[in-house]
This record gives sequence, C-alpha cells and structure tokens, in this order.
Amino acid sequence: MSRKVWCLLILVLAGGCASHSGAVPAPFPRPNRGPSDLPTVVRTPRPPDPYAITSTALGLRGVPFVDGGTTPSGFDCSGFTSYVFEQHGVVLPRLAADQYRVGSEVDPDAIEAGDLLFFTTVAPGASHVALAIGGDEFVHAPSERGQVRVERLSSSYWSRRFLGARRVVEIAP
Repeated sequence: MSRKVWCLLILVLAGGCASHSGAVPAPFPRPNRGPSDLPTVVRTPRPPDPYAITSTALGLRGVPFVDGGTTPSGFDCSGFTSYVFEQHGVVLPRLAADQYRVGSEVDPDAIEAGDLLFFTTVAPGASHVALAIGGDEFVHAPSERGQVRVERLSSSYWSRRFLGARRVVEIAP
C-alpha cells in the first residue's frame, strides 16, 4: 500500500479511538443496581485462602488514600477491598454500600480473617469498608489524610461506628 493510504488508515483508526462524540461509557459498577444484580457468596471447590487475601492487603500498608482510587498508587476504602479480592479472583462491587449487600452476614463474635467489615462514617448506612485480618484487627484505606493501615475494631472510634460484617468467600460444602 502507498504511504498515503497507510496515513489515512492510521488517521481513521486513531480518530475512532479519540472520538469526541460525547458518549460516556457506563460506570462500573452501574449505579442503582438492584440486589439481584449482585452476587451473594463466592463458593468454589477451592476458594481463595483468607490468609492469602489478608496477606495481600497487609502488603499494601502505606499506600496513600486517594478518593476514587482503585490501584496501588492510591486507594479509597472500597477501591482497596475490591482490588485485594480481585487479586484472588473474587470480583466485588466498587462501592462500600454495594459491597455491604454481597455475601452472607457474619455475627460480630464470629468474624474471621478475610471478612469485610462495614462502618457508618460520613453517611448513614455502609459508608466505609475494611478487611478483617484476625483477632480484633482490620486493614483499610481510611480518610483523605491517611494511608492503608491496620487498626483495632475495639477502638472507641471504630466500635461506635461498626455496622456489620459480611463473608464473601466460603468453602463449598
């Protein structure tokens, strides 16, 4: 092909990628999804090991909080939990409120490593999510001035705001 044809082909293809049509792709996850659109519990013959999940989470300590962040360059709370579980083949909804509707409810006395912990912080309902790592501790991406870190559920701040726990990975019977 002639050089002119190649240039024209490149311009057409590049123009398609950089279209200014105003079309906006649908966000992931889609807002206002109903409960039936969300998975309930991930059950596989060989589920991810909760301690491998918590190890991944702990390896991200020190990553700065970034509003809307979903990568190791910066996380918000639900971006952090989504990222950690995704590394182990488990897809969670993007928002804390949607993650709160996934999985099965866990009695506060039965929380295990790998369970999601939910808190009411900036708004009523599940507005913050963290990952239980065992005992009384959890790892999370806190507020704008924070970074991924470990805290205690029994601390006065978190215990007053605790909403509930959910288990999203279980061993199949």
